Amino acid sequence: MEQLQGKVAVVTGAGSGIGQALVRRFAGEQMRVVAADIEAAALAATVDGLAGTSTFIADVANFDDVDALAEHAYETFGATDVLCNNAGVFAGGLIWERPPSDFAWTLGVNLWGILNGIRAFVPRMLAAGTAAHIVNTVSMAGVCTNAFSGPYTVSKFAAQAATECLAHDLSAIGAPIKVSAVVPGAVATRIATSGRNRPETLAALRSDDAQFVEQALADLTATEGAPPEEVATMIVAAIRTEQFLVPTKPSYAKQLRDRCDALVDRELPPMPDFD
Repeated sequence: MEQLQGKVAVVTGAGSGIGQALVRRFAGEQMRVVAADIEAAALAATVDGLAGTSTFIADVANFDDVDALAEHAYETFGATDVLCNNAGVFAGGLIWERPPSDFAWTLGVNLWGILNGIRAFVPRMLAAGTAAHIVNTVSMAGVCTNAFSGPYTVSKFAAQAATECLAHDLSAIGAPIKVSAVVPGAVATRIATSGRNRPETLAALRSDDAQFVEQALADLTATEGAPPEEVATMIVAAIRTEQFLVPTKPSYAKQLRDRCDALVDRELPPMPDFD
């Protein structure tokens, strides 16, 4: 999809980080954009001053919310040419210490957010019969494993699998819809403080291991994180060239090779540096 001008994009997790950068980049491409997030104030700040944008409050873990988002997009702009399932949250710590609520929350947003987007939008996109593109924000933690990050990593590996399955299914039926999996390393986002949006029904269990990894993530993204605008530029290029995997740093290649080599040798893959 080389020509983006006049097309319609829907972006979840648009209140900050990569989602916010995507909304602003798409608007700069003269696309019409529906920006969705669970945080109303942050969402309003994202689209402030941008023409051709609409906002929608949605919890991507809730299918009814995402289906309503799809209805809003089609009622407002009549199409969805680019869908960015971008919303994500983080919970970590020693896997045996994590309560079920950590897994319910991360799987709800990071996996079911993508599955709900697929279920709500793909039938409508197929019915339109026009070229389209779906971008799922995964993570390097969706292709490589590390300590102290069980809930997040489990959800992201599932998100990567869902994205690959989606791409295979669409190709198998000859659909004009392409797919990209974004696998960011460290990016300067608010992922380390995503607990601000955690539902009370899935309250966190504060513990030393969880606090340790959250602080480490906050430090990493603050000191070494790539600007979200750079990631948005990579994503736009991937949409135009129909690139499937979108890593944010060249170090991903060695990390993947080391992992695959270890598995071929029947060994535990080494922990990568999530730079």
